[in-house]
Amino acid sequence: VQVVESGGDLVQPGGSLRLSCAVSGFFFSSYVMRWYRQAPGRERESVASISGVGMSTTYADSVKGRFTISRDNAKKTVYLQMNSLKPEDTAMYYCFADRGSSGYWGQGTQVTVSS
Repeated sequence: VQVVESGGDLVQPGGSLRLSCAVSGFFFSSYVMRWYRQAPGRERESVASISGVGMSTTYADSVKGRFTISRDNAKKTVYLQMNSLKPEDTAMYYCFADRGSSGYWGQGTQVTVSS
């Protein structure tokens, strides 16, 4: 099983990034996929989620209208499009494959929003 995030970078406030999370080793479309983030000194928080076939999404209030989660089941990849980035979005972003009673975490990708 592999869960690998990519796309993190240093970006200026107001900029955009797209994170990707590529998975292998399990039946991707059976899993709800979630993005979490954790800033230094803070607890890990949920950012967004998407159902197995992509028909249902949820977002944290802090990112609604700015972030969009999507998935491509053929490519076994989930994405997080982040627009209008703010310094408070700075964090390590993690992908989580959620099957309810079990799940898989990635290693994270760093997003830094700073001028």
